[in-house]
Amino acid sequence: MDNLKIKKISARPRSKISLLRGREILDSKGMPTVEVELETDFGKFLASVPSGVSTGKYEAVELRDEDGRGVKKVIENIEKIIAPSLKQEDLSDQKRVDEALIQLDGTKNKSRLGANAVLGVSIATARAGAKAKKFPLWKWISKIAGIKPALPRPCILLLEGGLHGKGKLSLQEIMVACKTKSFRESFDREKKVFSALGKILKKRYGQLGSKQGMEGAFIPPVKNAKEALSLAKEAIEKVGFLGKAEIIIDAAANSFFKKGKYHFDGSILNSKDLLSFYLEIFQQYPITAIEDPFAEEDVKGWKFLRSKVKNLKLKILVVGDDLTVTNPERIKFAHQRKICNALIIKPNQIGTISEAIAAAKLAKLYGWKIIVSHRSGETKDDFIADFAVGIGSNFIKAGAPTQKERMAKYNRLLAIEKELVDSLGK
Repeated sequence: MDNLKIKKISARPRSKISLLRGREILDSKGMPTVEVELETDFGKFLASVPSGVSTGKYEAVELRDEDGRGVKKVIENIEKIIAPSLKQEDLSDQKRVDEALIQLDGTKNKSRLGANAVLGVSIATARAGAKAKKFPLWKWISKIAGIKPALPRPCILLLEGGLHGKGKLSLQEIMVACKTKSFRESFDREKKVFSALGKILKKRYGQLGSKQGMEGAFIPPVKNAKEALSLAKEAIEKVGFLGKAEIIIDAAANSFFKKGKYHFDGSILNSKDLLSFYLEIFQQYPITAIEDPFAEEDVKGWKFLRSKVKNLKLKILVVGDDLTVTNPERIKFAHQRKICNALIIKPNQIGTISEAIAAAKLAKLYGWKIIVSHRSGETKDDFIADFAVGIGSNFIKAGAPTQKERMAKYNRLLAIEKELVDSLGK
């Protein structure tokens, strides 16, 4: 009888950490990053952390070794500082674990432990908590966030420039988004546009048209933004989706802002010049969203654009990324100045899942649209797919449908779509 009691007790999941360690892996750029392994008596849970090239100065700190590459210090922080401190924490209490991580770091920007250390542990905790409660990860995130889950629309990356490309194109990303009844149908349509674009580029530029950038999209030898946008529009037209597909731009204006001027496509522009260019392309192409159109410090430029878009009654999302960096303080800053109506959510910009959820909830309170995003240096971790569904994100951008690190997110979303439909009894 006593043996039976002991067996019954030991079989019950305790939601506590029995082992927490880090290891170095390589991201899609070949840069070292950290993978966290969290072990409990009911399973092992992994999480790996991406890194960005185009970053805002208000982002949480990605800690690196003295060589600027390695993550030995990050691993040491996980194993020698974080692991002993979290040993008795209940992994099904995400907020409590994240608060413990924030207090342990003790800085505003995660500069002591590193956002890459903190986020890896936070994601692994979310996976363990979901398993402990026997929920799919997206459903667990939805529950702890208090948000109704929803599938986002995919935004497939077509063309890369800026810091992601190697040509003259200043715009960092040109994406396509199709609105349909299902994620799968939207994704399939966008893949057709991507394939059509590949054929157009090969015919026009030969082998140069097949080159790919950091996130798996094309980097053809185009001379300027209009040429690139015309190619995207031509591909949409070729597959018969004109009027059914939208173009989304990530300008990443920080990358071409120098000494108060914009060095854009071979010209030097002030804020009003760049605004005029944006208004022109909004009229010429099916653009519905523009991310980081101005530098994060150029509040006047953002105000000009929001005012013009409103006055002209254009249905354009003005999206903050480097401006807002998934940080509630920066989101409040943007809201008070009425300079955007949508934002990018990247968990590694802030450091914990709870803080990223708080950023999403604040954006929803303001009536903003949300785009969950990958980073240029990605891993095969598909966490952002579940996260996007759990917070009811409007869109997700995960790159081109060419690299395994990007496809991991899209494939997970395709699987979640079935899970979500089944859970609703449809």
